[in-house]
Amino acid sequence: MCPLFNDIDPSRLRDIFAYDPTAPMIFSSGIFLWLFAAFLVVYLLLRRRDTARILFVTLFSYYFYYKSSGTYFFLLAVVTVSDYCIGRMLGRTQTRWRRKLLVAASLCVNLGLLSYFKYTNFFGSIIASLTGGTFTALDIFLPVGISFFTFQSLSYTIDIYRRQITPLTRLLDYAFYVSFFPQLVAGPIVRARDFIPQIRRPLFVSSEMFGRGIFLIVSGLFKKAIISDYISVNFVERIFDAPTLYSGVENLMGVYGYALQIYCDFSGYSDMAIGIALLLGFHFNINFDSPYKSASVTEFWRRWHISLSSWLKDYLYISLGGNRKGKIRQYINLIFTMFLGGLWHGASWNFVLWGLLHGVALAMHKMWMTLTHRPKGYRPQGWRRVVGVVVTFHFVCFCWIFFRNADFGSALSMLRQIFTAFHPQLFPQWAEGYWEVLALMLLGFLLHFAPARWENAVCRGVIRLPFLGKALLLVGLIYAVIQMKSSEIQPFIYFQF
Repeated sequence: MCPLFNDIDPSRLRDIFAYDPTAPMIFSSGIFLWLFAAFLVVYLLLRRRDTARILFVTLFSYYFYYKSSGTYFFLLAVVTVSDYCIGRMLGRTQTRWRRKLLVAASLCVNLGLLSYFKYTNFFGSIIASLTGGTFTALDIFLPVGISFFTFQSLSYTIDIYRRQITPLTRLLDYAFYVSFFPQLVAGPIVRARDFIPQIRRPLFVSSEMFGRGIFLIVSGLFKKAIISDYISVNFVERIFDAPTLYSGVENLMGVYGYALQIYCDFSGYSDMAIGIALLLGFHFNINFDSPYKSASVTEFWRRWHISLSSWLKDYLYISLGGNRKGKIRQYINLIFTMFLGGLWHGASWNFVLWGLLHGVALAMHKMWMTLTHRPKGYRPQGWRRVVGVVVTFHFVCFCWIFFRNADFGSALSMLRQIFTAFHPQLFPQWAEGYWEVLALMLLGFLLHFAPARWENAVCRGVIRLPFLGKALLLVGLIYAVIQMKSSEIQPFIYFQF
């Protein structure tokens, strides 16, 4: 036997092709970085063969999803085939009631799958408590990314129903759209009308696209693997796991830490997804725009998880009537939209309360804008903006307490510690004991609140670097991640949604 094959470790091959629920494939894992390098080689070799390239990416995307969620990749295929067929039928059907029936079928398939895997136990326990019965929770695994690819696929059938796009004629193209691995498991939610026109375009990656892609991957990896993971493992998790063991000032710093953690985690993933897509020749819309700079809750939702907030606005809020049926109805629509937005995040009353708090805040801000006769899109300036940013940030942090905690009891315990056992004199002791965490938190918030022109200047600098410079930058960051990472892979927070 050839000595080369004697050196191959079968267990290593098994790790590459087998699903490991304790180590899902994520962008910041070493195995993905190596596989993506090999993927790029094949991808470039197929750059002039569109169908072969699309098929290759689709197969890799299904492999990526299998490594993230196991055998549940068949759900992705079910959603893809059903909505592709429904889209074709919508394109051939002119009768209004038949078109409504078809889009309702798409809603039933997508929301039915989402409801079963995500909400069966939640609604079962509610029904049992209302009827006085008992309910034994079913052992249902939540497939990674199901909330994202069902919403993405729904945008396709709804846009066809609204006659905003025409249905695709190739199942492969639609499978490519739904499964495209950069945004498959945690977004951003890419609209069909934005992505589908790019599928059959000749592959072209300009030097600006390549440089910006590298910048986004580097910045996203830095935010996720260095800032978010470190402050999470070394501080935030400890506070939220046992808030009563810590003083109020430590709990407050834990809340600030989580606000930074979830932003760096999710926006870091989005940055990497957008950057990887750019390297492959595809453009995604921005998903985060420095949300903690917002001076109102309305502005916050224009900057935070933009692909979800715009999806809820276009496909739910506007469908409910938006602002077309009077002010009272508008406020109700806002609250109901955010109620469902909270429920989308998880089957828990904590998420429901989180969504309702944001919905009520949005309604109150709209009411204030009406009473003070502020024009649409009004943005305060000067000291008013500073006050608005501080108030909005602390309102968002208050809501994160309910979002992060598993139950109301833990959230109330944390609030009780903050308001009744603050002990500010312990801050120097905390700062000394957790100086690394404090330094990363200060760095993270500094980078977040820095002027946008600073980020643009750094991005332009990366674009101007020669190829070797870009490669060294990426390798250097990977080395830093390896030095700081914990022993276990830290999945992205939004994997659970």
